[in-house]
Amino acid sequence: MAIDVLAAEAGVMLGSRLKRLAERLQAGAGLIARDCSLPTQPAHMPLLTALRRHGPMSVGEAAEATGFSQPAITRIARQLRAMGLVANSVGDKDRRVTRLELTRSGQATMERAEVSLWPRIRAAVAESCDVDTLLSVVATLEAALAERPLNHRPGPGFAIRPFTDKFAADFARINRQWIEEGYEVEAVDQAQLSDPRAAIIEPGGEILFVDDPELGIIGTCGLLPTGPREFELVKMAVAPEARGRGAGEFLLRATIERAFALGAERLFLLTNKRAEAAIKLYERNGFVHDAEILARCGGEYARCDVAMLYVGRN
Repeated sequence: MAIDVLAAEAGVMLGSRLKRLAERLQAGAGLIARDCSLPTQPAHMPLLTALRRHGPMSVGEAAEATGFSQPAITRIARQLRAMGLVANSVGDKDRRVTRLELTRSGQATMERAEVSLWPRIRAAVAESCDVDTLLSVVATLEAALAERPLNHRPGPGFAIRPFTDKFAADFARINRQWIEEGYEVEAVDQAQLSDPRAAIIEPGGEILFVDDPELGIIGTCGLLPTGPREFELVKMAVAPEARGRGAGEFLLRATIERAFALGAERLFLLTNKRAEAAIKLYERNGFVHDAEILARCGGEYARCDVAMLYVGRN
């Protein structure tokens, strides 16, 4: 059975998957247009529809109405002029502004599209999916990205950075802060914080960091190999000044994904019942309490009285 890479990667490949879907929809719409004896391609329709609905427009106005770039509108208009469906006109108020308008042939083409093409496409799409629900989701996504583009998300622009030696001091600083807030720095802590490369990276583990565009490195989390295809999630912490902004959940999810990319079949963590906010975060992201792991590994830290195993998010 063939693997659908785009579907398997879920949200990471959303843009590519939507592009693939758009290509399939446009290919089908193009064949229906040809069956209706229309000379146009699906890519022409947004501009033709804008001119049909709103009359003559400048390239800038057409770009705003369709959401396309001005170079794209210029290219489409050139094609439609060659087909005799669109012509240039001079604005009444400002004769320096060239506007696009439908020719008589363009008007006739759009009339034929509205009568024969659009009803068939509407029916075909409605047979394929819940159109209203899909359009609602698309509108929500468009509005969200208009407000804040993808590269400015999540949160205030968090980014994940892999371990390099220059981040070793941040690893020690951030973890000492939370440990010393309520616990004692133990021997295992000292070994990991003083030399994270030797203690975690060289045995085959990983350390990830959250980088804030204004505050710099604000969080860290490690993956320590503990057996064949087994990892312990260690030293998960966010700096006090950056808590409550979603950095911890962002980091945790990235670390879980990294664990399984490294080949993990079991992922667990050790913590303390006083860390109520952290435990709720772990539970929300697929960890469950596990007595066997507590009995087997709990003695690693004097402060450990909770063990949790990752079973996956719903």
